[in-house]
Amino acid sequence: MLHFPSAWLQGVSRGESIASELRLQIIKGTLQAGEVISENRIAADFGTSRSPVREALKTLSNEGLIRLERMGAVVLGLSGEDVEELYDVRYLIESFAQQRQAEAGSDKLIGQLNQLIDKMQLAVKYGDIVDFSYSDFSFHEAIILEAKHTRILHMWKSIRQIVLTVMLITTEEIFSQGEEKLKLVIDKHRAIVQGLESRNSEVIQKVVQQYFADSKLTLHNSLP
Repeated sequence: MLHFPSAWLQGVSRGESIASELRLQIIKGTLQAGEVISENRIAADFGTSRSPVREALKTLSNEGLIRLERMGAVVLGLSGEDVEELYDVRYLIESFAQQRQAEAGSDKLIGQLNQLIDKMQLAVKYGDIVDFSYSDFSFHEAIILEAKHTRILHMWKSIRQIVLTVMLITTEEIFSQGEEKLKLVIDKHRAIVQGLESRNSEVIQKVVQQYFADSKLTLHNSLP
C-alpha cells in the first residue's frame, strides 16, 4: 500500500502530517466517496489527540475532499471532473509562468531544471518512485516560483498539496509501465527546458500544450 513519504513531512505540524496521509488515501480511493470518517477513529489510527485530527479535517474540507460533520466527516473524493479542473488550473498557472520566461529568461532556472532532470534519471536507475515524483514536482514548482507573481503563487498554493499527492500516485503507475515510459516522461521535461531556452512565446506555448495533453492521459489511467 502506498503511503505518504515521511521525508516530505519534515517540519510540518501533526495535523498537516495526518492531512497528507488522509489526502493520499482519499485520492487513491482507499477511502471512498460516501465513507464516514470519525475524529475518534482517525485519532486512534494515528495515535494522537483529536486536536490535530480537527486541523487535518479542516484542511481537507477546504480542499473539497471531505464534508465536515459533527465529530467527523464524509468523504467526497476527487471525481473525474475534479481532476480535469485541477489540471485546467495547473495548465493556466504553468503556461503563464512559462510565458514569463519568454520575456525574462533565467539561466539560473534552466540550470536548476536540468539538475532536477538529472535527479529524475537517477531515481529511474534506483527504482525510486518517491525521489522521481518529488523531483518532477519540484521541476514544475521552480518554474512557477520564478514567475514571481503573487496572485499566481496564491492560486498554486491552493492546489499544491493535491498536485503533489496526484503526482505520487501517477508516478507509481508510470514506474509500473517500465523504463521506456519513464524515458518518455523525462524527454517531455527536456522539451520544456528547450522551449524555455528558445525564449520564443509560440514554441513555449506549443510545448506546454503538448505536455498537458499527455499528462491528462496518464492521469486518467492512474486514478480510480
